[in-house]
Amino acid sequence: MTAYLLRRLLYAVPILIGVNLLTFALFFMVNSPDDMARLHLGDKHVTAEAIDSWKRARGYDRPLFYAPQEHGLSRLTETLFFQKSARLLVFDFGRADDGRDIGRDIRQRMGPSLAIAVPSLLLGLLVNITLALGMVFVRGSRLEHTGVFVAVLAMSISTLFYIIGAQYLLAKLLRLAPVSGWLDGLAGLKFLILPLLVGVLSGLGSGMRWYRLLFLEEAGKDYVRTARAKGLPEGRVLGRHVLRNAAIPILTGVVAVLPLLFMGSLLTESFFAIPGLGSYTIDAIQSQDFSIVRAMVFLGAVLYLLGLLLTDVSYTLADPRVRLQ
Repeated sequence: MTAYLLRRLLYAVPILIGVNLLTFALFFMVNSPDDMARLHLGDKHVTAEAIDSWKRARGYDRPLFYAPQEHGLSRLTETLFFQKSARLLVFDFGRADDGRDIGRDIRQRMGPSLAIAVPSLLLGLLVNITLALGMVFVRGSRLEHTGVFVAVLAMSISTLFYIIGAQYLLAKLLRLAPVSGWLDGLAGLKFLILPLLVGVLSGLGSGMRWYRLLFLEEAGKDYVRTARAKGLPEGRVLGRHVLRNAAIPILTGVVAVLPLLFMGSLLTESFFAIPGLGSYTIDAIQSQDFSIVRAMVFLGAVLYLLGLLLTDVSYTLADPRVRLQ
């Protein structure tokens, strides 16, 4: 296990370097610092002097990879690549274009994102798996057909509908929760009601449909027919055999959303005024703060690789037949 983890960590290094280089190329070669300055300044204020001043103030006036006017190692360190991209590899996120410490912002905003994402993930899994098992239990009946129809209908509805609908119905009409906002500590629990509800409902259709197909595939295998032939009740067959053997595909699906636990939900946090990493990214895009956007892109890649590693490790816990070598 230890050797496997070390190998996977070593494999992640070239991937992160590749992501770093690709991000650097997109932000500094395809979209040059001059382009960033023009976008930030606007058409009415674009002059050569204004562009140069904007780049100097934010450290974008350095050469890309090599500074011939410097001496020694400074020829490599006093470059855009080292100052703006290479430092990300050691999780030095630097400062935003407006001077804020990006690392400190990430640490402060991680809490609100986790407070929404973790309960949404766990509650969504519980609800989706329970409903999907229920649909498999009554497979072939009108109740199952109704469930499939509701799942497809739910998949067809935009997340914006759930957000606006929940804010209007539950917050404005019934006044069961605040429309938006955030408070630290237990006082902020009331602000989690609507985001959690939206998070579960918006993923209900696709989750039910995916887990139903997964459980139906397992329910048709020989070991399940053998369990039924032994006289086990259908509920016990589904819970003990089908659900347990479907654990690995479930874990594989969960890994796709693991980065969201830290990165937050862009739409949900923005509409509910939650100071998490999702709204942080949206604000950076709107204000054209490219330092923050680069940092969040790199952080997303790191979290996704970490999620893949944790999923592989969890395979051994879910199924003892799997061995990591």
